[in-house]
Amino acid sequence: MNAKERRAAIAERLAQADRPLSAAALAAACGVSRQIIVGDVALLRAGGLSVLATPRGYVLEAPVVPTHCERRIACRHDDDRLRDELYSVVDLGGALLDVTVEHPIYGQICAPLHVFSRFDADAFCDKLSQPDARPLCELTGGIHLHTIRAADEAALDRIVRCLREKGLLLSEDA
Repeated sequence: MNAKERRAAIAERLAQADRPLSAAALAAACGVSRQIIVGDVALLRAGGLSVLATPRGYVLEAPVVPTHCERRIACRHDDDRLRDELYSVVDLGGALLDVTVEHPIYGQICAPLHVFSRFDADAFCDKLSQPDARPLCELTGGIHLHTIRAADEAALDRIVRCLREKGLLLSEDA
């Protein structure tokens, strides 16, 4: 199969997948290297396909359906509280969509998280346990923003209240 056919096959596999697909799995299915798949995904994104990279692999971004509520929250904690933050949100029915930090040189840096469950939280934390991996909030003394999503405003209120009680939200008194 040529490159154009391979990219079409990748897009089709992603569209039919019920779970994230790793670059290694796509590479094996297409008979190419993982790096070729990474390049193909970059070209698919440049062509307008909304492909997200998660800790477990690639997924197509689902169209936004207004059946949920989102809120930006400001958090502050050190590395040993990160898993507690993630678990607190997902245990109360929320999802962490992204993380944003303010860098003194680059300005605002935002990265997707897509943490919807404890499984996702554990996968993210496992990646951070690698020797050369550090969370973005390390650049800002633990201060960072998250976009959180939940079914309704009441769920978001419960999540915020829990994070505040645990001392994970950035205090307005700081």
